[in-house]
Amino acid sequence: MDFDSYKNCTLCPRKCRVDRNIKTGYCKTGSALSLSRAALHLWEEPCLEGKNGSGAVFFGGCSLGCVFCQNREISRGMHSKEVDRDRLCEIFFELRDKGACNINLVTPDHFAPHIVYAIEKAKKQGFDLPFVWNSSGYSSPETIRALSGLIDIYLPDFKYFSNEYAKKYSNVPDYFDTAQKSLYEMHRQIPFCEFDENGIMKRGIIVRLLLLPQLCNDAKKILYYLHETYGNRIYISIMSQYTPINCADLPKELRSSVPPKDYDELCRYAEKIGIENGFLQDGESIGESFIPDFDFYGV
Repeated sequence: MDFDSYKNCTLCPRKCRVDRNIKTGYCKTGSALSLSRAALHLWEEPCLEGKNGSGAVFFGGCSLGCVFCQNREISRGMHSKEVDRDRLCEIFFELRDKGACNINLVTPDHFAPHIVYAIEKAKKQGFDLPFVWNSSGYSSPETIRALSGLIDIYLPDFKYFSNEYAKKYSNVPDYFDTAQKSLYEMHRQIPFCEFDENGIMKRGIIVRLLLLPQLCNDAKKILYYLHETYGNRIYISIMSQYTPINCADLPKELRSSVPPKDYDELCRYAEKIGIENGFLQDGESIGESFIPDFDFYGV
């Protein structure tokens, strides 16, 4: 993977083939690396937080663009700062020195060549924390394959089973097929989860499933697929934190939070089909207060 990838960009499954040196791609970014925040983050799964937090690096732009996005000020490319790729490497060390237990790369796919460069440079300098690829799940299998040996923990979303919902809410007609293939590649690279003596994940896969309003049945199909395919070799994080933001722009059915009974039903279903390795959320996880300030801190 090299920087020529930006000239005719196919880094994400959109394959918009835009020359991002000249104009922005579907991801709303050009070829210049852009960040919105780099800081310790305490709102992840317990095995990713540790005592001080995950070292979260938030990238500008996004190749998916969900209508309900909670981070739209950065995912739409409106609030990010251009930085040099060598600066990204420095940020890794700064987060380590602050006590981070890993480096959490948030929405990174469309900047994969810059990130690969920074990781390889950091490793040559003795960097020893795990790297987390925190993505929408709508990733190019070829891009994921290029990360082999560099990423220690994959943290993808699995948003939709039905491509009907994927088209309606994320303008993508092939979400399930693509997410399925990219997760398969992640698992090929990291077939089992490993933890240290304190229960902090060192290698592994955690798939996040955010329950959306009225999509409980679709979410059950995702859980069944994941468990039938991977058993307890992966972890599944069932999330209740959906928060409707900018309601006027949302379809009517997405303008309210998920009823607690729907989330409870989904969790009972996970238990019924035998899912053992997973994480649940309580009602306190719902709210805009859990969205960080994208103020260029640490950038």
